[in-house]
Amino acid sequence: MRSVGRLRSRASRLGLTLIEIIIVMTIIAVVSGMAIAGSMQLPSARLRRSATMIASAVKVAYTRATATSRDLRLVLDLDKQRIWLEEGDAPMLVQNTGKYANGGAQAITEAEKEALVEGDKILKGPPIPKPRFEPIDAYGFGDVDGDKGGKPLQTDIKFRAVQTTHDDTPRTSGRAYLYFWPGGRTERAVIQLRIGDSEESSRILTVMVSPLTGKIAVKSGPKELEVPTDDEHASDRQDTGY
Repeated sequence: MRSVGRLRSRASRLGLTLIEIIIVMTIIAVVSGMAIAGSMQLPSARLRRSATMIASAVKVAYTRATATSRDLRLVLDLDKQRIWLEEGDAPMLVQNTGKYANGGAQAITEAEKEALVEGDKILKGPPIPKPRFEPIDAYGFGDVDGDKGGKPLQTDIKFRAVQTTHDDTPRTSGRAYLYFWPGGRTERAVIQLRIGDSEESSRILTVMVSPLTGKIAVKSGPKELEVPTDDEHASDRQDTGY
């Protein structure tokens, strides 16, 4: 009788142990699944947050330009993966000046300065004064080099290409500029972001800026800038969002 009791006791303990093992294994499987899913979704979440940050900067610049009657520009540093806002000290017109176009503003980088020097040699007559743009500390979008803040993209998120109306071709390095003027006007622009160096469409987002309202559309995959022809400029008066 004692032997039978001991066997039953051992079986009972063994059964309890097996139940505990099953529960532990189930918990491990659930946690592992959540970790794997999270690791796959995390880069996409950072990509979306970076796109949202750029959209916020566009809205801040668009509103501030109208409120202060000053020209502004959003600076996108494609090498340092950062953005910030700058304000002009005089009215300006955006110009196409080739590879190192800076919108007719005062040159900042060495490449821009060299390009403008060569351009000035070709132009005749006295040089036209160019407005100076200074960083502003608006909602954290300050100077990236002067300890006023600036905004970095999320970890491992990079600019793929940026093109605005005054650029002949997309920019993939250096600095790109998106201009804002009083009265509610900006440039048509596309800002492509990607996860790391990936070229997969599913890991790329494009922030598209409408020229009249500053309205933002975020699209999956790389989207190109669609510049209206002379016959299509009237369509910009009826803003469809991009």
